[in-house]
Amino acid sequence: MRIRLPNNWQPRPYQLRLWSYLERGGKRAIEIAHRRWGKDEVCLHWGAVASHMRPATYWHMLPLATQARKAIWEAVNPHTGIRRIDEAFPKALRETTREQEMMIRFKNGSTWQVVGSDNYNALVGSPPAGVVFSEFALNNPASWSYLRPILAENGGWALFITTPRGKNHAHKLYESARRTPGWFAELQSADDTGVFSDELLERERQEQIDLYGEDAGNALFEQEYHCSFEAAILGAFYGKEMGACRSSGRITKVSYDPDFPVFTAWDLGYTDDTAIWFWQVIAGEVRVIDYHYSHGHDVPFYADLIKRKGYEYAKHWLPHDARAKTLASGGKSVQEQLAESVGWGKLAIVPSLSVQDGIQAARQVLKRCWFDEDACFDGIEALTQYRREFDQDRRMFRDSALHDWTSHGADAFRMLAIAWREPYKDDRRAEPKYFEQMTADDLFWGESKSTFSGIRRI
Repeated sequence: MRIRLPNNWQPRPYQLRLWSYLERGGKRAIEIAHRRWGKDEVCLHWGAVASHMRPATYWHMLPLATQARKAIWEAVNPHTGIRRIDEAFPKALRETTREQEMMIRFKNGSTWQVVGSDNYNALVGSPPAGVVFSEFALNNPASWSYLRPILAENGGWALFITTPRGKNHAHKLYESARRTPGWFAELQSADDTGVFSDELLERERQEQIDLYGEDAGNALFEQEYHCSFEAAILGAFYGKEMGACRSSGRITKVSYDPDFPVFTAWDLGYTDDTAIWFWQVIAGEVRVIDYHYSHGHDVPFYADLIKRKGYEYAKHWLPHDARAKTLASGGKSVQEQLAESVGWGKLAIVPSLSVQDGIQAARQVLKRCWFDEDACFDGIEALTQYRREFDQDRRMFRDSALHDWTSHGADAFRMLAIAWREPYKDDRRAEPKYFEQMTADDLFWGESKSTFSGIRRI
């Protein structure tokens, strides 16, 4: 039995430039396109072709593994009533289909798997020779940093598809791709493709306005259908504050000043990411000089990491769960394990504050923050994209945050926001540095009377 790939499908006219680039052997492409352009459909069929041109491992990656199951693995073509993966990957070509792992193994030895950027570095098996980064603007940007050298070494390809979500890492990659020889970079709005009539577009706009209100609805429509990078990220906790940081030039080069000590704020996880912010307080400014997060490492790894940074530290601020003792660590808490390396005097637990109060504190401290653009890039992205969950039934945003890759950096930043005012004694100076840096109003009231706990003795 002979099967032609792509299977019973051909690209639409406006998809031909991307498809032709891939057929000619192109290895790096980014397509910024409006909703219902058919981005995932193109990539599914290209995955089928690629997996039979070169036996290897291939991934189709979405922001979350749970989202990937609904959007790709279980998705049904409404026009045919057939699962999209069954249309793209004929069953006659398969050896096995693993529903739990969302993986297909083909008779030629290739595998194709649906994965999430929330666990990209926990996947086992052969490294991929081709990856689709679907909804890349919402993906963990570290996924590309992690996979790029792998694909460079094995000659693999990477295909990025998305609609805009502000001027984040997807925008940065798109602009870079436009300037880089060998890359394919294309932006297609609804005006470019003619998929929708003017009447249908206006109906879509009105539905967004009815759902989100006039300002947010128009912004979302411009983002989703006109591919605007200027539209705000809906539900973002720190959209206004991060926008102010950018517009005022406070995301720039911020160097470590050895005359002042460094503080760190942590969000701890083992199966989840662990995030660490590094900052200095100088002349009332919070200078955020570094950021780190990674996945699945033990406490000695992070103890070694902060040592290798070469900074002189004043205090490492840990969340409350750092006190918890686990059997896996021999009955020791994270705090106790870190103390073995950095000493008890350098460790502190962040004062207790509710999540909502912590978010308010973060909004206030962001007015004082300067970020190193390169060292803190991933952390800046996390703060920019950290957003509320949307309740589809009630058509409103919940107060709770969407738990994705942005949560870890944002949670660690709340620790920073709560801890940065805490007084400390700088043994190198006659007076505590905290008092040198605060105005009289700051000393007594802070940014607001409701969040400042008053003067503490040292």
